[in-house]
Amino acid sequence: MKTVRTIADARDALDPLRSGSIGLVPTMGALHEGHLSLLRAARAECDAVVMSLFVNPAQFAENMDLADYPRDESRDVELACAEGVDLVFAPSVEGMYPPGFQTWVDVTELGSMLEGRFRPGHFRGVATIVLKLFTVVRPDLAYFGQKDAQQVEVIRQLIRDLALEVELRVLPVVRDADGLALSSRNVLLSAEERKRALAFPRALATRDRDEALAQLAAANGLGIDYVEVADFDPPTLAGAVRVGSTRLIDNVPLEGDRK
Repeated sequence: MKTVRTIADARDALDPLRSGSIGLVPTMGALHEGHLSLLRAARAECDAVVMSLFVNPAQFAENMDLADYPRDESRDVELACAEGVDLVFAPSVEGMYPPGFQTWVDVTELGSMLEGRFRPGHFRGVATIVLKLFTVVRPDLAYFGQKDAQQVEVIRQLIRDLALEVELRVLPVVRDADGLALSSRNVLLSAEERKRALAFPRALATRDRDEALAQLAAANGLGIDYVEVADFDPPTLAGAVRVGSTRLIDNVPLEGDRK
């Protein structure tokens, strides 16, 4: 496995791999089993697997949230190697947003609802960096998790609107044994906060917005940002809650149900 840090080096490393299919797994590091499931799917389906490793400042609204985001590059690289990744692209902020950078991609309607109401500009940052990664890597397939359902929809719209030649592959949410969706932010929860957080997936598992809201309102120590049925593909019961200083998102696909 090779690790490269510049766009030029990434393109050079990818040149000899272009005779076969290339799969891209974009990550911000702090890898967990959800990320590994994406890497395994890419490894099974593609001739070459690229994992990007970049904590994208443009999708963070607050500098404190960015500073607190967990980072462990050496561990992430070891895990990527163990999963058979061919190339890790780990650029610097300056490499992706050079001096004078001023071009942004904004998926307007999808990016302003749900998470977009609470994190203005978040999906502009997501769409911009994903398009730049697509431009650098030129993957045949790109792998994302259903855990970030709205992000998936934004990227699907991006691919459709800009006629990008990449196939989007979406894998199911991966959960711990207690039902909590895996997230890099889970490490920020105290033991007591994690116990309180379990009310969140249990509420969404009702597959009913009103019942989920009622359960969350009755739970101790949870702040509710939203619980909504989103008209995604498929329709999805999505929500966001705050447990202490940690914000969690989760969702349950309704597989054609409409509530």
